[in-house]
Amino acid sequence: MSGPVIVTGPDRSGTTLLYQLLASHPRLSMVRRTNMFRWFYGRFGDLGNPANLEACLDTMLRYERLGALRPDRSTIESEFAQGEPTYGTLFAIMHRQEAERRGKARWGDKSLHHEHHAADIFHEWPAASMIHLIRDPRDRHASVTKRYAERKKGIGSVTGRWLASTRAGEMNTTRYPDRYLLVRYEDLVHDTTSVLERVCGVIGEPFDPAMLRMDGAFDADAEGNSSFEEVPVGTISTRSIGRFRDILSPSEIRFIEDVARGPLETHGYQPVRPGVGLGYQLRYLPENYLRMRLWMIRDAGQRGRGAEVPMARLRPEGIG
Repeated sequence: MSGPVIVTGPDRSGTTLLYQLLASHPRLSMVRRTNMFRWFYGRFGDLGNPANLEACLDTMLRYERLGALRPDRSTIESEFAQGEPTYGTLFAIMHRQEAERRGKARWGDKSLHHEHHAADIFHEWPAASMIHLIRDPRDRHASVTKRYAERKKGIGSVTGRWLASTRAGEMNTTRYPDRYLLVRYEDLVHDTTSVLERVCGVIGEPFDPAMLRMDGAFDADAEGNSSFEEVPVGTISTRSIGRFRDILSPSEIRFIEDVARGPLETHGYQPVRPGVGLGYQLRYLPENYLRMRLWMIRDAGQRGRGAEVPMARLRPEGIG
């Protein structure tokens, strides 16, 4: 197998940890946060039209997170003219050039929420493989709360994102059973070698102990796998598992367990069922459930229309 390796899942689910492990494989060039399918796929029309290609490249080469690929516009345009004029061709050229610079045989990408773009990814790259991280939604909400304390995110939207992501992952494993793998964060940190052997089996590469050193990530902001304390890069901590008991309120825990009961049980997350008062049933649960449903409807609608790249992520001048 020689196709790209796509790591995906919602934020605070362990995608960066798996990215660091895969980036340390001798054959894999991994980058993260390029978000190509989320922000750019199909948005500029037929790339066989030179004006559309120019507009697409103008925007992509202003997107700051593509800087990790060190794109060279003239080389991209030259190679693109020799292949099929598709978005998959364009995206692959950028990744392949960087893999060649690093002396790696294959390339991969870690971008959040690409589980919702699996059909497009496999259409463009039939030999691709996707690894989707899933985490206990209570611990994920605790991590989100800790990480983004300055801009509090409601439990409705955070739970809605987990549900939408998990359902997409379940559907994708059914549609693409040999190319799409759901991995629990808890299994990855508790039994890293066994999980990596399973991941390597799906992506078609031999497991290499060098992966465990986690020293192959090229970006300077690689981080430890916890929002709760400093964890040195290269160290895998299990201390964040179950931390929701110390961080979340009984109402928050109970809400997640009530609205996500089925997926929780499916993926082996046991409920703790904390006691809550009458106010939870009369107000907290229905109000936050409504917020969750509205968020999920709005999010699905935005994906259907195509999300706009955030202007704050676009530089005034190009990066390549």
